[in-house]
Amino acid sequence: MSKIHVSTVINDDPVEYLCEPQQSLLDVLRDELNLTGSKEGCGSGDCGACTVIVDGRIVCSCLMLGAEAEGRKITTVEGIATGDKLHPVQQKFLEHAALQCGFCTPGFIVAAKALLDENPNPSEEEARYWLAGNLCRCTGYDKIVRAVLDAAEVMRAEAAE
Repeated sequence: MSKIHVSTVINDDPVEYLCEPQQSLLDVLRDELNLTGSKEGCGSGDCGACTVIVDGRIVCSCLMLGAEAEGRKITTVEGIATGDKLHPVQQKFLEHAALQCGFCTPGFIVAAKALLDENPNPSEEEARYWLAGNLCRCTGYDKIVRAVLDAAEVMRAEAAE
């Protein structure tokens, strides 16, 4: 079977690649484009370690085919920071020690950014619900939720300036 040519935008950069018809977006990101921040934890969409934003919605990249990215706008964890300046979610994850082994962290950061893009003032319950698709075996989630809520506060203050 021949490879499929895909034109898309990843982390605000136009990207073209060739992929096998059955190749997941996660495999394309990691193996073809060297964007290794997204992790494969389960391969079945249950853990959230491979979370990316596609056209403003969070998606498990292990469940999306690389060919389906045609014409889409994708954000990976590598596209969250602005140059050397960390996004408030990333900064607050560090400040709150909201990571331990770090395997799930990229998925949580991407999901948290998508949450705050959609709802800049989430309640704790809303944040927990939104992040429920991301699993962590190390942190116990409380530090993650606190980091997200603190990042929301910072982002609201920045928007008010």
